Amino acid sequence: MDLSTPIFTRARLPVKPMNPTTTLPPLGHLALHSTEQILRGLQNLWDLYFPKPRLPTKLSIAIPKRTTRRPASVVPDSGYASAEEEEEGENEDGYRAEDDDDEQTIQLLRADSLERAFAIRWVTGFVARADTWIEASESDIEGEERAQIFDEAISLLSAFSGGDEEPEVALTRSFTFSTVSASAGNCQIQVELNDAPLSNEDHTSVGLQSWGSSILLAERMCASPATFLPVRSDSKGPLRILELGAGTGMLSIVAAKLLRQQCTEGDITALQGSPEIIATDYHPDVLANLSVNVSTNFPGTAAQPPIVVKALDWENPVYEAPFDKPFDIVLAADVVYHPNHAEWIKKCVERLLVRPDPSATQGSEAGGVFWLFIPVRTTGRHEGMDGTVDALFPFAGSGDGLVILDREAVGRQGSVGRADEGAYKLSKIGWANS
Repeated sequence: MDLSTPIFTRARLPVKPMNPTTTLPPLGHLALHSTEQILRGLQNLWDLYFPKPRLPTKLSIAIPKRTTRRPASVVPDSGYASAEEEEEGENEDGYRAEDDDDEQTIQLLRADSLERAFAIRWVTGFVARADTWIEASESDIEGEERAQIFDEAISLLSAFSGGDEEPEVALTRSFTFSTVSASAGNCQIQVELNDAPLSNEDHTSVGLQSWGSSILLAERMCASPATFLPVRSDSKGPLRILELGAGTGMLSIVAAKLLRQQCTEGDITALQGSPEIIATDYHPDVLANLSVNVSTNFPGTAAQPPIVVKALDWENPVYEAPFDKPFDIVLAADVVYHPNHAEWIKKCVERLLVRPDPSATQGSEAGGVFWLFIPVRTTGRHEGMDGTVDALFPFAGSGDGLVILDREAVGRQGSVGRADEGAYKLSKIGWANS
């Protein structure tokens, strides 16, 4: 196979989209279908229902070249010469009468509700069974290629769910979380986030959208504020909170709103001043969108925002202000999607999390807490990434340094999260022997 160019950037023969019911291979024997068969089936669906140019995940799979036999006397054509010749069936403007017929046929096929329903069922079934197809790969290279195709299928399923053939645009999403107020009882936290379109050319821009893990962790924070944002009884200054890989800022914004609620209820003295919340990410576009979301949720606070947005490179962190002082709470959701991420994050947290006070009595000063919420993916490119966390953070009692103090297995919640997120892990991480 030619692995030099991503599949969706290559020039392909102008093949007219065909009926999904006649072109998609049966899923009953999915493991027997070749990589090319599945790829062509998915490409046909993209061409039929979402025909505009796009550059998704960089697939490295080539469609076998097709050649047309020509008489030996024909001189190879660069493409420019033939463009100057009027081909049979064209008028002076290069117009083909049958082009209109083809387009009309495609439009009718695209409007066929039965064909579309079949296509959606097929893609849904493929995503659910893709693990067996990926495991049937004959080599590591093919396995990686199939994992990339799986990611492409998820993108296609998301496109169908959106029901919109227009290019992705920024989307404002509103979230309402139930919480408990000491003075008002049951109440709600409102969050409004701008989800910008993902860059198809830069995988580091994933933080432009709100992912399922951040939504589920935010829900838990609101359900039990005292667990995730405990009021300190000491007098060592304001509570300091750090969000790693903040993305759209969901966790930082929820934390700020919950703490602000405590302040309005007269607990400001217990908080030892206004909390310091630092929301971090890496990509410039993500940071810009994050700043917009902070302004949207806290209008009129530009001079003194409740959340400070800063860049932080996990691999090469710079520990200048505001990272020159430790944090009481570190929050992170769905931040491990590369084999090295867990290692980089651990080193950052080791440097940035408040350590236990050695002079205090045992248990009175436990140090800071790192809340980590990650998805469990059993298929696709990010399969098994949760295992890299388990390999680096031992459970309490079986290691030193940062350990997992508590772990909760969280099941999939309705339609929240990507199709490849079967479950989640919520880990409370802190210092051993604290």
